[in-house]
Amino acid sequence: MAADAAGTRYIFVTGGVVSSLGKGIAAASLGALLEARGLSVSVIKLDPYLNVDAGTMSPFQHGEVYVTRDGAETDLDLGHYERFLKTRTSRLSNFTTGQIYNNVINKERRGDYLGGTVQVIPHITDEIKRCILQGGEGADICLVEIGGTVGDIESLPFLEAIRQFGVELGRDRVLFMHLTLVPYIPSSQEMKTKPTQHSVKELRSIGIQPDILICRVDRPLPENERRKIALFTNVSDRAVIAAIDVDDIYKMPGLLQQQALDGLVMDHFRIEAPHADLSNWSRLVDARKTQDVTVRVAMVGKYVDLADAYKSVNEALSHAGLHTGTRVDIDYVDSETVVRDGGACLAPMDAILVPGGFGERGIEGKIAAARFARENNVPYFGICLGMQVACIEYARSKAGLEGAHSTEFVPDPEHPVIALVTEWHDAGGTVQTRDADADLGGTMRLGEQRCDLVEGSLAARCYRAESIYERHRHRYEFNNHYRDALAKSGLIFSGFSAEDGLVEIVELDDHPWYLGCQFHPEFTSTPRSGHPLFIGFITAARARRKDV
Repeated sequence: MAADAAGTRYIFVTGGVVSSLGKGIAAASLGALLEARGLSVSVIKLDPYLNVDAGTMSPFQHGEVYVTRDGAETDLDLGHYERFLKTRTSRLSNFTTGQIYNNVINKERRGDYLGGTVQVIPHITDEIKRCILQGGEGADICLVEIGGTVGDIESLPFLEAIRQFGVELGRDRVLFMHLTLVPYIPSSQEMKTKPTQHSVKELRSIGIQPDILICRVDRPLPENERRKIALFTNVSDRAVIAAIDVDDIYKMPGLLQQQALDGLVMDHFRIEAPHADLSNWSRLVDARKTQDVTVRVAMVGKYVDLADAYKSVNEALSHAGLHTGTRVDIDYVDSETVVRDGGACLAPMDAILVPGGFGERGIEGKIAAARFARENNVPYFGICLGMQVACIEYARSKAGLEGAHSTEFVPDPEHPVIALVTEWHDAGGTVQTRDADADLGGTMRLGEQRCDLVEGSLAARCYRAESIYERHRHRYEFNNHYRDALAKSGLIFSGFSAEDGLVEIVELDDHPWYLGCQFHPEFTSTPRSGHPLFIGFITAARARRKDV
């Protein structure tokens, strides 16, 4: 298949030396620069693992699962893209090796290849190129990040596919950007360029010559080292960009602009566009300096040893801090600790947040955290499972429903206030059916759906709207058979799904700020505007801090 897409230019971002260097942040920052110059940008992440999507992967291994507006379960890097860019991602923004092979095998079973022998080249690489073209259609620039590092056997089909792109579209429509590490060795007090040289050598051995190098460094890159890297990698001096460690990731667009990264891209593609106005990013960086109150938020979960498991929640709290002048310090609290110490670990906190999660371990600790917040007037925000444990706690403590639980954790509880909903409408209006034996991958209530708010409620005041659209990722719901019992006991139901009347938001009115939502608001928070619920939550935490 010969690659073709009218007008779209492609920037392929690869990484070398070690993983987790920040390809996603670098790509997102470049995308923000290009958007600021008036170009439309689409983004794609190619992941080399064999899972069809990230939905069944443990957060311990892979960090959070990010959910797009149309319900795709994807890599967390798509969260970086949506926070930095105005464009919204979709299921066309993330492709895995598993998905590519699955597509090819399905075509082979249908007989699409007319009995031919199906091979990595050309069939797998053609499918990769087809997906890239589909994801980039209609944009001025398509940023394509390849997961893993050059030299990984899993990434080779992706690298071969983008090599073919460079040949078929021509270098005036394809740019290769490679991210490497330039480490500093304290014993010799030297920065070492050899890892970068070897990484580029590996990339060139498979036919890809990088046009731009992004060098991750922990201190300024000396000019002589920059020239040395350029000489040994066949890259121009000005195309060796230093990505120095920053204390605020939202400084990255400005840092890259100072080194004219966007200008290099414009020159390569021969595009004329206005200079990038980064005043909005400058305001965000300056807002960090004017935060005059510090609040401590307890995040009670079971993935507390890995911050990336709650990446979008962390960022949403940070965004709320920017918009309220508040420094937010997050204390990660293992939910099992709350049970062991009777909630003493929560006493110093200004607010408590219970995020989403799966599995029975630590569930009683999350329930105890919701009770501590309710009884001690500590601002509480429950997201997805965090809303469900708040409902379980309220049913037990205030509605007299001893034995209340979720059928996710107890197969046959006395009072299943949280249960598996076997039928609902998806975002497109199609009826979805599930049972307890369904596959785990891709079988949840996923993606953006409308929620109608009760007038005058805390939720309505935060959103300043009657209806909202938020993203979901869950299998279990509040059991509507218990709505009347809990409402009579004082729990307020303030948000319902438009199609099915499923409970989306619960809250209390005799409390400084107590709210649980079934959806995931963190996925739509951006540094530019924050998110209404997180802003309300941090505002309440700030007020409590001042009152203490």
